[in-house]
Amino acid sequence: MARTLAQFTITPVGDGDYTLHLEDDDGETLEFTAGYEQLDLIVEAIEEQLDSDEEDVLGVDDDEDEAEIEE
Repeated sequence: MARTLAQFTITPVGDGDYTLHLEDDDGETLEFTAGYEQLDLIVEAIEEQLDSDEEDVLGVDDDEDEAEIEE
């Protein structure tokens, strides 16, 4: 079963590396080391997923947005 993310932190540790702490609802924390490029890929993946889900989650309709701009 997937855990629910409660909070996270990203801390620079030098030499272009960062430590990610992911904490679940039970207080268990997982710690990862990632480089700048890895974090950048994570950000891109999150943005792509949110962009593809935007219409469903927020009820955003690109056609309505364009119509409002034209008015």
